[in-house]
Amino acid sequence: MPEDPAPPTVHRSRTVRMLLWIAGSISLVLGVIGVILPGLPTTPFILLAAACYAKASPRLHAWLLNHRWMGPMLRDWERDHSLTRRTKTVAVVSMMLMVSISIWSFRGRLAVQLVLLVTGLIGAFVVLRLRTRQV
Repeated sequence: MPEDPAPPTVHRSRTVRMLLWIAGSISLVLGVIGVILPGLPTTPFILLAAACYAKASPRLHAWLLNHRWMGPMLRDWERDHSLTRRTKTVAVVSMMLMVSISIWSFRGRLAVQLVLLVTGLIGAFVVLRLRTRQV
């Protein structure tokens, strides 16, 4: 089991911190929207928000790490940089289900369906490439 990582250091530049805070906030909003909007992933945006906040705002980073729903996933990710087999399965199955529903809802628009299919396959590929952690 890897040791707990050292706390992240805040970036020295105020401008960079502001840009990271903006990027983290946009990512967090997109992640929350992704919970209800088919085809928009949640986890990558939440992970990106946590990474941005780690360098921009220790307070917001700590808030995310201690959040009731997002915290466990983020703490696991920061500790291990891996996913359990169950998490991978749930992620890929739910992603494919949402992509399938989206493709079905765009009947008759082949270009949109192909874009949805390709982005769904890329998302599944990214999740499946991550290291699998034993529980």
